[in-house]
Amino acid sequence: MMPAMTDRLPTTTDEERDAAIQAASLAIQRGQLIVIPTDTVYGVAADAFDPEAVAELLAAKGRGREMPPPVLVSAATTVDALATGIPAYARALIEEFWPGPLTLVLQQQRSLQWDLGDTRGTVAVRMPDHELAREILERTGPLAVSSANTTGAPAATDADQAEQMLADLVAVIVDGGPASAGEASTIVDATGEHGRVLRRGALSLDRLNAVLEPLGVLLTDDD
Repeated sequence: MMPAMTDRLPTTTDEERDAAIQAASLAIQRGQLIVIPTDTVYGVAADAFDPEAVAELLAAKGRGREMPPPVLVSAATTVDALATGIPAYARALIEEFWPGPLTLVLQQQRSLQWDLGDTRGTVAVRMPDHELAREILERTGPLAVSSANTTGAPAATDADQAEQMLADLVAVIVDGGPASAGEASTIVDATGEHGRVLRRGALSLDRLNAVLEPLGVLLTDDD
């Protein structure tokens, strides 16, 4: 559903914050796209369980179904509702780095009624270390979220950049100030017995493996 206009909402005061969360939640319920701040970069978000909204998200990014978006959650416990067969090393990483800049690719629950694209039975999940983002997620449930930029452009690290690229495509931009990290999350494929880093990001391979070394399972790096 294309927005009639985009509302850019500040979050400086408690009243503004509450109003922004409410507006973002309502837009998601209406099947619209929103922009939210996270601990890495700003993200453009859609209801993960609304196939039309997810398709609009991919179109806004200039992506096809072969590049499905990750899903953000408000609590680590939600991962068990979205994924199955989670290996012990993945749970160790969740315990250490969630909330934080770690995205895990897992085998998705077969019962899920959603369409994120050509996922090949997997789902990429992250819990952001950003209180405002998690408050929005608590209202909306899991959101399909990709960096707030058009494909090929740098990811937006503040609301100004997100507005310049996506204002005509989203209903609400939640302005939470500059993103604290400005660096994308590290993506780990945890669908197999031995995990591997698919994308280098805010967490280094050494930091990840320092947690896993006592388990005798070390990640490899595709790069």
